[in-house]
Amino acid sequence: MTSTLALSDTFGSDLVRGIGAILLYGVVGLLLMFAGFYAIDWTTPGKLSKLVHAGLPNAVIVTASGMLSMAFIVVVAIFNSASDLTEGLITSLVYGLIGIVVQVVAVRLLEWATRIDVASTIESEEFAPVSVVVAAAHLGLGLVVAVGIS
Repeated sequence: MTSTLALSDTFGSDLVRGIGAILLYGVVGLLLMFAGFYAIDWTTPGKLSKLVHAGLPNAVIVTASGMLSMAFIVVVAIFNSASDLTEGLITSLVYGLIGIVVQVVAVRLLEWATRIDVASTIESEEFAPVSVVVAAAHLGLGLVVAVGIS
């Protein structure tokens, strides 16, 4: 008995279009993650990349949570993008950028309201429990902004 696998006539072109979409959304996602990192770095006292490379635990915690919160925003922006590829890429980029701005402003306002001294926290060579509070603020507000995008 012989069985054959029947593929649609457009299988090849659909596959290539899908691979192209993955690559393009990957580029948009990467650009947004870079933008998110630099937004966090720019608005946080101290140079985060240097503090992270130095292995300062609080800087690592705050930066990692900031990157995760940005990832939530980027993923939801891409997930809720338009079905047309061009429109989807544009809406992902716009929603992602707006989400990043809202996230950074919200975290800084929350830090201001709670009177957390982020600069001394992230520059400390010893673990400071308050860094977990800052990380939770990043993650929580990232989820709120991400849901706002949807």
